[in-house]
Amino acid sequence: MKELTFQVLKGRWFMVFASLLIMAVCGVPYIFGLYSNDIKSSLGYDQTTLNLLSFFKDLGTMVGVFSGLINEVTPPSVVLAMGAVLNVFGNLMIWFAITKRIATPKVWQMCLYIYVAANSTSFATTGSLVPCVKNFPERYVGLSGAIVTQLYHAFYGDETVNLLLFLAWLPSVLCFVFLGSIRIKKVVRQTDELKVFYKFLYISLGLAGFIMVMIVLQKRVNFTRGQYGASAAIVTFLMILPLAVVIKEEYKILKRRDVIDVENSKTEEASLPLPPPSPPRTEEEQPASCWKTMFKPPKRGEDYTILQALFSLDMLFLFLTCICGTGGALTAIDNLGQIGTSLGYPKRSISTFVSLVSIWNYLGRVVAGFVSEIFLAKYKFPRPLMLSLVVLLSSVGHLLIAFNVPSGLYVASIIIGFCYGAQWPLIFAIISELFGLKYYSTLFNFGTVASPLGLYVINVKLTGYVYDKEALKQMAAKGLKRKAGEELNCVGGECFKLSFIIISVVALVGSLLSLVLVMRTRKFYKSDIYKKFREEEAKTAETEIAIARNGQIQTT
Repeated sequence: MKELTFQVLKGRWFMVFASLLIMAVCGVPYIFGLYSNDIKSSLGYDQTTLNLLSFFKDLGTMVGVFSGLINEVTPPSVVLAMGAVLNVFGNLMIWFAITKRIATPKVWQMCLYIYVAANSTSFATTGSLVPCVKNFPERYVGLSGAIVTQLYHAFYGDETVNLLLFLAWLPSVLCFVFLGSIRIKKVVRQTDELKVFYKFLYISLGLAGFIMVMIVLQKRVNFTRGQYGASAAIVTFLMILPLAVVIKEEYKILKRRDVIDVENSKTEEASLPLPPPSPPRTEEEQPASCWKTMFKPPKRGEDYTILQALFSLDMLFLFLTCICGTGGALTAIDNLGQIGTSLGYPKRSISTFVSLVSIWNYLGRVVAGFVSEIFLAKYKFPRPLMLSLVVLLSSVGHLLIAFNVPSGLYVASIIIGFCYGAQWPLIFAIISELFGLKYYSTLFNFGTVASPLGLYVINVKLTGYVYDKEALKQMAAKGLKRKAGEELNCVGGECFKLSFIIISVVALVGSLLSLVLVMRTRKFYKSDIYKKFREEEAKTAETEIAIARNGQIQTT
């Protein structure tokens, strides 16, 4: 039992389990709609100022370049620890502000606090996701909002002010608990790895299904604190259920290793020749400076340098597509609280919208990842084309909000959540396929920078401005004038109509830009894009077998 416990805690599968738990609670910026009204009423903000805060929230979430660069030179535990500290500081300061425990901060200070809190997410995801990619060369993030919502209600009921306190301690505790578990390990491939990941997938789908049922019930019935507690207990059980899969797999690895050790002790094998050492490089063979090669990229699929990738036309079109697609989706997600209020939905429905977005965000990630992989393998269906279709679909959700279709916000939450979630695995996969894995942790974080750039124009300058203009018009019609420090609210379909019509057009433009990338990469995706990885894996496996067998002979 002691040996099995050690094997489980040090194994790669337990690292996957730890990563899943961290990612299950680190996507908390997506539930901004739950507590945005508390910030607005407590601090007396208009919609433009509130959207400015949400922009800095998303900027912090998406700008993971710093965490990526730190991850290149430090172990994952350092990245996770930094994320935990940033999370506690940022969320606590926001909570202190809206509960009046400190003097009312200036707007720039609130922007800083929410940026720091959100940026902790990029540290947590980089520190947990990148080791998984490297340990398994073939996420619960999307579910995070729905999970946290269920757990939060069990702790604090319907009081949303204390949600920020909850967000301050829960992700940080998990990061510190699993600091020693998440690290880069020596890869020893298993033949049934994919089947194990399918087991994790089925459990996560069961979790998503249960939360969907709870959403329907909570919409129809007012839950008590005890009922929320029972729901949270089941959610917690489903979150730790993958540990059973981990124990089973590590036990199989342990037994397999014992059998191999016994067989090797009874037989002596001839030493396999090790690969000859690489000859030392001469000065002429030394790699050229990255600045000199930045405009001389290798073939698609080879390992680009960071500068080669950033200055390539492929990255430009992918970047612009991301701006148009995710910028509009995030605008809808961040404004869910105000959209629901202005369109006359009850307060309890806001929690429903946030949970629906979160669950379908997760399902979008799952479906896009698996379906695009199947279509690519069987039909050579290019991933950028799948991205084009997803961005185009999101415009339907934006139009449902724009024209205030009856009960349309429920459907819009599903469509926008699904499309937003589906875009990220497609973008990340395209980056890894076109530019290689050598600098993947930095490049995938750079790809996320596009989202807040589009968000600033769409959310702050467009949506916030139109909302405040309509709100002031409504006050003037009543003969009222806004006082300094008084929140500014708008009621009716006109508050967001123009904004979301424009957002739907922007999504259409993003879909067309992605089609340009489809045309540029069509030959690449018709080829065997994974041939290089299979060859490298075969060479690595041959080398490891030779080293292992030589080691066995030397010890006998």
